[in-house]
Amino acid sequence: MQLFEVLRKPLVTEKNTSLQSQGKYAFEVNSDATKNQVKQAVEKAFKVSVIAVNVMSVRGQEKQVGRKKVSGGQWKKAIVTLKPGDKIQIFEGV
Repeated sequence: MQLFEVLRKPLVTEKNTSLQSQGKYAFEVNSDATKNQVKQAVEKAFKVSVIAVNVMSVRGQEKQVGRKKVSGGQWKKAIVTLKPGDKIQIFEGV
């Protein structure tokens, strides 16, 4: 897997915005990506030093369509902890 295929999009929520003060940033990543691939992709894309990567799988939400229950797609989320003093500019001003 190429490094540009690992990161899908940054996750901007109220909880993730509060984690930025601790130097933690959240991304939606490819479901086949490993912690090491996420670390390399963030370091190369944003030119920062990564200390730790936490990865979790998120289940899709169930919706009711008529009499059927349909579940959304499952996706993977990564929370990246940066070295103190490093920041990712894409999240600034949100």
